[in-house]
Amino acid sequence: MAPKAAALVLVLLAISGSRADVNPDEVASVIWKYFTELGSNAKDTVDQLHQTELSKQLNTLLKSNLQSVSAYAEDLQERLVPFATELQARLAQDSQRLKEQIQRELRELQAKLAPYADQVHQQIGSNIRQLQAKMSPYAEELRSQVDRSAGELQRVLEPYAAELRERLQDSTQSIQASLSPYADRLQQQIDGGVESLKERLSPMADELKAQVEQSVAELRRGLSPYAQEVQDGLNRQLESLNLQMERAAEELRTRLASSSEELRAQLNPLVQELREAASGDAESLRQRLAPLAQQLEQRMGQTLEAFRQQAAPFGETFGKQLVQRLEEMRSKLDTGAAGVEDHLELLEQEVREKVAAFLST
Repeated sequence: MAPKAAALVLVLLAISGSRADVNPDEVASVIWKYFTELGSNAKDTVDQLHQTELSKQLNTLLKSNLQSVSAYAEDLQERLVPFATELQARLAQDSQRLKEQIQRELRELQAKLAPYADQVHQQIGSNIRQLQAKMSPYAEELRSQVDRSAGELQRVLEPYAAELRERLQDSTQSIQASLSPYADRLQQQIDGGVESLKERLSPMADELKAQVEQSVAELRRGLSPYAQEVQDGLNRQLESLNLQMERAAEELRTRLASSSEELRAQLNPLVQELREAASGDAESLRQRLAPLAQQLEQRMGQTLEAFRQQAAPFGETFGKQLVQRLEEMRSKLDTGAAGVEDHLELLEQEVREKVAAFLST
């Protein structure tokens, strides 16, 4: 747990050290992420935060990094750990109250929506079908872009396998002298190919996010004609839906970038093997290179195919996530039953409100 605690502290140091006017939302995001990463069991989390040694480490690290900054930051240093501990303890104590509040709000909304239940159900169903129709071509385009990009990178890298086999026909001294520049060129092609791949896939995530925003806006307009007394409750549900969908879009962006970096990490060992062979003795050089020369093309192909299999379905998975969110919203409005996501969102909202109140003082 100490590395996570250190990560929290370092980010807060960066925020508080750069300016006296701390953005509450930035701090709240850091604290919420810290809490959720510690684990889902609130009681265990509180027990961990109360450990004397952890509090001592946090205070020591804060003091060692904030000695030369403003009095405001020094005050933050003195109050941050007790505040974070108290906040988590309060959230744990209030957990049942929050669940009951969510359930009460949903039951009230369900009762007010009763005269319009069929229309609301149909409107959300229509939005689900529209979203599915919109997501399908984007998911297919993402799959095609992954296939094209991986195929292009494979075509760029394939000549290097043939070149390595040709080099084995030269004298050992000639191979050793040229191997290092060859490895450098291969590394440059891998890095350039991966960066090009990321540049092509990133706009796809932006386009999908734009479609998400449009879909929620259309649903909001579709539900707007209903009685004014239900608008506040509906807006709460729509804001929650929008937040969940935006997070799904950001998760898609992160997964695409991570998969691209994983591809780089899988290809880099090939270059490292070449460098290690070049640094060895001349007599064993040909013996070490022969198997690699035979396997290089196959291993690159297998790595790129694994990337295709992993990344190509991301669009379809993303579309299913969005439809699931809409289905869950429709079910909540039909039954008045709250889910885990509702509880977590209300907890996060309280974190943000309490952090803002804390910093405003």
